[in-house]
Amino acid sequence: MDDDLSVMSREQLAEEVRRLRAGIRAHRDTTGHDLCWHHPQLWELLPERVDPAIAVPPWPTFLRGCLRYRESLDRQRPDAPPDEAEYGDEASLRPT
Repeated sequence: MDDDLSVMSREQLAEEVRRLRAGIRAHRDTTGHDLCWHHPQLWELLPERVDPAIAVPPWPTFLRGCLRYRESLDRQRPDAPPDEAEYGDEASLRPT
């Protein structure tokens, strides 16, 4: 699957590492409501193109997962400042 790496020059490999790091940093630096979004741009960093077969849980199950995720942020990052923006506020809309 990663055979393309074996034919890349040192410079091409270094550029690939920079491109992947930029994508990881963009995802890492996501904050606010953007934390909840589906991030297919991460998949686009891979050379193979596939149409991912995702499954979407029913609303009650999905919302329980959202609550657990938010609770995990309270445990893992209790020092994170609150973001008071409502979804859809200009302040919460960030380019991806």
